[in-house]
Amino acid sequence: MTSVVEYQGDLRTRCVHLQSQSALLTDAPTDNQGKGEQFSPTDLLATSLASCMLTVMGIKAQQLHINMQGFTLSVTKIMAANPRRVSAIELTASIPETIQQLDTSTKEVLKKTGESCPVIKSLHPDIKITIEWGEWTT
Repeated sequence: MTSVVEYQGDLRTRCVHLQSQSALLTDAPTDNQGKGEQFSPTDLLATSLASCMLTVMGIKAQQLHINMQGFTLSVTKIMAANPRRVSAIELTASIPETIQQLDTSTKEVLKKTGESCPVIKSLHPDIKITIEWGEWTT
């Protein structure tokens, strides 16, 4: 097993990662009867994409002896109404100067690594994914 999720009441769950025993809470979003005081399940879905991309890019960066610290992806989740679902995820990169200074082929390797992470391969193809690399020039 990976985790245990327990309903806490008031549209909140407590999720425990079994290996580490770390926990997080989720709330229903304010646009769906919730308090919005924690990540919603769909927030976690969209956020996990960015986390996965940066993780696999970090693995590749370690292999290449590159410091990825400070690289961020801002996440925007877009919902559809009928049926209620995540319809799009927009990511915007903020890239540290140390990465900007890398040669074009190395930056392309990192970018392609992120764009082929396990989460992106697991999302339904109807979810539109947009990645704005900003000042990333290849």
